[in-house]
Amino acid sequence: MKEDEVNRCQIQEWYPKFKSVSIKTRIHELPEPFVQYLLDDSGPFLLPVSITNEDAFPNRIHNPEEEDDYQISEGSDDEAEQPPLPPSFPELELQVKESIESLGGSVFPKLNWSAPKDSAWISTTGTLKCSSFSEIALLLRSSDSLVHDLCHAYDSCHDKTSSRPKSFVLALRKWYQFLKPEMEFRCFVRNQNLVGISQREVTTFYPALLEKKDSLRVLIEDFFVENLMSRFESENYTFDVYVTEDDRVKVVDFNPWGAFTLPLMFTWEELDQNCSELGDDGVDFRIVEGQCAVRPGLKTAVPYDYLDTSPGSGWDQFMRNADEELQQQTRNAQAGA
Repeated sequence: MKEDEVNRCQIQEWYPKFKSVSIKTRIHELPEPFVQYLLDDSGPFLLPVSITNEDAFPNRIHNPEEEDDYQISEGSDDEAEQPPLPPSFPELELQVKESIESLGGSVFPKLNWSAPKDSAWISTTGTLKCSSFSEIALLLRSSDSLVHDLCHAYDSCHDKTSSRPKSFVLALRKWYQFLKPEMEFRCFVRNQNLVGISQREVTTFYPALLEKKDSLRVLIEDFFVENLMSRFESENYTFDVYVTEDDRVKVVDFNPWGAFTLPLMFTWEELDQNCSELGDDGVDFRIVEGQCAVRPGLKTAVPYDYLDTSPGSGWDQFMRNADEELQQQTRNAQAGA
């Protein structure tokens, strides 16, 4: 893998070219002090002071009596130890506020490559839905997975020259309340040919997908040929799409081929083989076709795209064990039929 291939998958690189077939997004370059704020774990957890008095926990109940418990009285032994002042990013906050309003009042955030999915639990909704800069800062500051973007984006590149990109961005994507997880798919492109499509949410069996499988394959293949095939510059990559109720296809994200990108219902070896054997039968499209084929281990606190699944890793061994177990269940079911 090359640095250029990783760089092309940054949202600020691909979104301007494909925004007409993607989710509405506003992108802001992050000032270096904010990047350092995200990286700093040496002191207490402090959220930025909001110049608009927004609260990261808008539904919490303030109890003045409890707050008084933390006041330091005069003459206390701790009097000399003044707590650090929380940071403030007024210019960025105002830019973010304007973007949130332009996108309908609710967004979900991500950096160059990844979203803070592992910190969704801390929000008041249990999701990545944000309506203020304070809520966004809370999710970003609480996320461990974003360290990938901040420090390790190029670790898999054989021509690695830097540990971080030239700049970091905050992408604010319009929040859609009623998206169906079963209608998101990961697509695999090898030598600029679409060689595989996988259900993105592989932890659940969705019976309705069985009826739609053939029509979905055609929709996604046509979308790839008409919109991506000759326009995305990498030869090998993956892209995620969402299919709407009226059969429109929206590109959600791009990821590099291999490395930290999960192959979901494939293995990378299978996808390489599909590339050499692709024939008249078309693209290999895989969905969870029964309850016994569910892969429960892939619902984790870490964003799917940034798990370490390299050969020999814990997740690589887990997936091999899961595949063996699935094959054994299938053989047992066939023997009992």
